[in-house]
Amino acid sequence: MGLDPGRLAAIGLGAISFVLGIGLWALATSAGAFSLPSPLEVATRFVELALNGQLLVDVLASMRRVAFGFLLGVSIAVPVGFLMGWYRVARGLIEPWIQFFRVIPPLAIIPLAIVTMGIDETPKIFVIFLAAFLSSVVATYQGVINVDRTYINAARVLGASDFTIFKSVIVPASTPFILVGFRIGLGSAWATVVAAELIAAQSGLGFRMQQAQLYYDLPTIFVSLVAIGILGLIMDRLVGRLDEYLTRWQEKGAA
Repeated sequence: MGLDPGRLAAIGLGAISFVLGIGLWALATSAGAFSLPSPLEVATRFVELALNGQLLVDVLASMRRVAFGFLLGVSIAVPVGFLMGWYRVARGLIEPWIQFFRVIPPLAIIPLAIVTMGIDETPKIFVIFLAAFLSSVVATYQGVINVDRTYINAARVLGASDFTIFKSVIVPASTPFILVGFRIGLGSAWATVVAAELIAAQSGLGFRMQQAQLYYDLPTIFVSLVAIGILGLIMDRLVGRLDEYLTRWQEKGAA
């Protein structure tokens, strides 16, 4: 089965945008407008780091931290969000703490996490967990409380139990909100892991940027930035595909 015209158009526009971006970057560096490495210099360093295995080690280290912290965060956030949205008592007990920690940037927790948990993997995973958890729990909670009461009342009139309503009405209707929270949480997770690796790490893309900064090695910094962008984009697209599959029943707007 081939791709639909809309998907093909999106891929084509993405490719054009990529080529234009690289072209503008090359033009700006060749004109001396910015003291940045050229695309060719970054590509050369990318090949060097890939061949000596350093890039793979850093990518795997950062990916492992992001994946573990993110999955742990969302796996706890979803049931907590449902609990807050479905039960008024739970909402009153939990929501103030969620809002309290939500206004504290996860990056501000890093020094405290390092002091209390050491400099190994635990503090890094903890701050990633916190970033993903807070984004996802708020999205899940909003999804539950925004379910149209008409659907719930109609289900009750038809004799549905609370469990049936929750399973057949609340969960499907709040799924789009949950997946938006996942995508936001992924972005927060990558931002947090890079900051954590800048402070205390022996491997990872953030650590590599810190080491490159000491020697003013701009191509290596750009390689790490590009790698983070590509990995984040891939993970976001995977969540997007999951969103399309789980919400295929929902009418989508189209331009």
